[in-house]
Amino acid sequence: MQPVTLIRRKMASINTVSNVDDSNEVVGYNGKMPLVLFVCVHNAGRSQMAAALLARRSNGKVDVRSAGSAPADEINPVAVEAMREVGVDMSAATPRLLTDADAKEADVVITMGCGDACPVYPGKRYISWDVEDPSGKDIIAVRHIRDHIDTLVAGLLEEIVAGSVL
Repeated sequence: MQPVTLIRRKMASINTVSNVDDSNEVVGYNGKMPLVLFVCVHNAGRSQMAAALLARRSNGKVDVRSAGSAPADEINPVAVEAMREVGVDMSAATPRLLTDADAKEADVVITMGCGDACPVYPGKRYISWDVEDPSGKDIIAVRHIRDHIDTLVAGLLEEIVAGSVL
């Protein structure tokens, strides 16, 4: 079930460092820290921003990865700039190829426009987010995309902490 209401929720402040504090214990399928995998085609914008935002918000309580079905050579520099504006440094990130192992290890797989390229394994939670590709967009458009992703990430983290998404 895709959480449709996430889009309608009032956006939490992007500059909030974390939604999770030390009193929240978050556990994945195997009794360990949950792993969330963000997947898009090029792993150069959407999935990288989502991974960075979830890593920041989860305060180390969620293992976060991202990958692409056809990775680009470098991260979208406009996405890097948009993230820098909210205090998140993605300058060292590099696009990487999605592997079967990535999907097998994940508790939750968030797809962001990768179509059928993402492998499907039983027992995993798959969620598809309809997020515009920031490739070729100006900084104003990428800010809106970043903010949309952050709203989705905040809602996802609420569900993970509540235990409803795993």
